[in-house]
Amino acid sequence: MPPRTDTTDVDAIEVQPLKADSFGRIALMRGGDGLFVRRDLRHVPLWLRLPAWWLARREARGLERVEGLAATPQLLRWDGRRLDRSYMAGAAMYQRPPHGDRVYFRRARRLLQQLHRRGLAHNDLAKEANWLVLDDGAPAIIDFQLATRGNPRSRWMRLLAREDLRHLLKHKRTYCPQFITPVERRVLKRHSWLREAWFATGKPVYRFVTRKLLKWEDNEGQGPKP
Repeated sequence: MPPRTDTTDVDAIEVQPLKADSFGRIALMRGGDGLFVRRDLRHVPLWLRLPAWWLARREARGLERVEGLAATPQLLRWDGRRLDRSYMAGAAMYQRPPHGDRVYFRRARRLLQQLHRRGLAHNDLAKEANWLVLDDGAPAIIDFQLATRGNPRSRWMRLLAREDLRHLLKHKRTYCPQFITPVERRVLKRHSWLREAWFATGKPVYRFVTRKLLKWEDNEGQGPKP
C-alpha cells in the first residue's frame, strides 16, 4: 500500500509544540477531525533535508505496516513535507513511570509481539520517550523513523525483534524488577553481535553527529536530566 498523500488539512491549527530538532518540527495539531500529530520538514536546513525526508518516509512506511493495530499511531497523510499521524492521549514512560505495574509490561510485550508478527522491528525502544503510558494505563509505541520492515521469519528480523524485546525488558528491570522472570534475566544477559557492533562502531558515530555536529542531546530519550 503506497503512502497516503491526501491534501493536508489547511485549516489545522497548532495546539502545542512537542519537539523540534534538526530533522523537523513535531507539534500537536487540531483539524476538522480533532487532534493529530504533525512532523513538519519545511524548516529543516537545506543540508539535512534529504536525511530528514528519508527518516520521515521510513516512518510513514512503518506506520503503514501497523495500520489498524491498537496502541500505535495511525498514518493520516504524508505528502513529502509533512507527516500527520493520529494522536494518543498519554505520557512518555519517563514522565509517568510504570513502577511495579506488572500488567503494563505484560501488555507491552504482547504489543511488541503483534508488531513483530506484522514484519516490523522498531529499533529504537531503548528510548523511554518512545514508550507511552496511555491515560488508561495501557502501553503504546511511537516514533517509527528507524523501523525496519521485512519477513518476520527471517533471521535478520528475528534478531531485530530480539533486540526490541531486550530493550523492553531493560525498562521492566528498571521499573518492575520484582517481576523479572529467570528466562527474562537470561535474555537480558545474552548480548547479540548486533548490540556489540553498535556500541563499538555505530554509537560513537551517532554521538559525534548528534552532539558535535547537530548540537543536541536527547539523554537516550529519557527526558531532561537535572
